[in-house]
Amino acid sequence: MKILVCIKQVPDTAEVKLDPKTGTLIRDGVPSIINHDDKAGLEAALKLRDEVGGTVSVVCMGPPQADVALREALAMGADEAYLLSAREFGGSDTYATATIIATALKKIGYDLVITGRQAIDGDTAQVGPQIAEQLHVPQVSYVEELKADGEYMIVKRQFEDQAHMLKVKMPCLLTALAELNEPRYMTVKGIVEAYEKPVTVWGFDDLKNDLNPEWIGLKGSPTNVFQSFGKQLRAPGTKLVGVTPEQAVEAIMAKLIERHII
Repeated sequence: MKILVCIKQVPDTAEVKLDPKTGTLIRDGVPSIINHDDKAGLEAALKLRDEVGGTVSVVCMGPPQADVALREALAMGADEAYLLSAREFGGSDTYATATIIATALKKIGYDLVITGRQAIDGDTAQVGPQIAEQLHVPQVSYVEELKADGEYMIVKRQFEDQAHMLKVKMPCLLTALAELNEPRYMTVKGIVEAYEKPVTVWGFDDLKNDLNPEWIGLKGSPTNVFQSFGKQLRAPGTKLVGVTPEQAVEAIMAKLIERHII
């Protein structure tokens, strides 16, 4: 089985700050980590390989420093790593990002693709499903359990207060929840070997035969982020003390009418 895992290097959100003037993330000096859902997807891929055989390849789109995230994936046990990095890719929204990644995945070849449900720096949960659409393969999102069954994957999908049990034929794409498993730690031996393995770097020229420049980057993105902002604390509410129930209802109704809620 050839398993491809898509990961993203993201800022550690516990330490993210926003520029008060521009509303954009301040990334300088902020430590980066592998996105939590993606790391769970990588662990699932490694377990599948150990059970049924095959290889696990990790793919990441990002700047050159994303090499660190790929080395961590290799240290955890991945067999090979690919970094998609080019100036032409900059400014890509989820659709353009999925287009670039899907093009690379087609070039590598796969039986199973695993992505995280969503990235903690964007929370869109769009890239995984969009990759599946680009690849024209079936997809299952919000995966909390999985196992291989011949040419099929048996998947438990989280769904509100219940779950779906699905059987999907490979090739297919699954998006993993962080709750899927507990990712393994890197070993000293794994870290040493990770820096002895090559990371394949593909830029635009490596994918241009199958990648229209009009579909990628800022120019090829149908959406863009207007502004980012942190969660603001709400002002304290009004306390009604020493009033009758009738007076409380009257005060609440007046406030609702004032705010055009009713």
